[in-house]
Amino acid sequence: MISSLDISTSALVAQRTRLNAISGNIANMSSLTDETGAANPYKARQVVFQTDTTVSDDQGVAGVKVKEILQDQSGPQYRYQPNHPLAIQDGKWKGYVAYPNIDLTTQMVDALETTRAYEANVGVIEISKNMGRERLTILA
Repeated sequence: MISSLDISTSALVAQRTRLNAISGNIANMSSLTDETGAANPYKARQVVFQTDTTVSDDQGVAGVKVKEILQDQSGPQYRYQPNHPLAIQDGKWKGYVAYPNIDLTTQMVDALETTRAYEANVGVIEISKNMGRERLTILA
């Protein structure tokens, strides 16, 4: 029973990290500058999971952990706004402003998927607790 709790807990931690990355992506959809104030649009983050063999049970079922958090390498979206203070001044994109390449619909679907996975793992923990409680009732 303890190993099933550990496995579900590892999934909860991983899904929380993913939801934090998604919420950061949504919050920064219109961030046109980086931390230094330079015109460099925000790049979306994506969480990559991997099997965590340090959290496993006797049947070979393993937990999950965050392998890495990747930055989106796709180019920005350009919008023609020649009067914007961050508009590009020369070259191919003169008069355009670079915006983060983040799709709100995709982020919302990912957030729903993450929330459902989180809820499923909370359900597994509740069932494991109930089974443990019933086991103690039978033995007592």
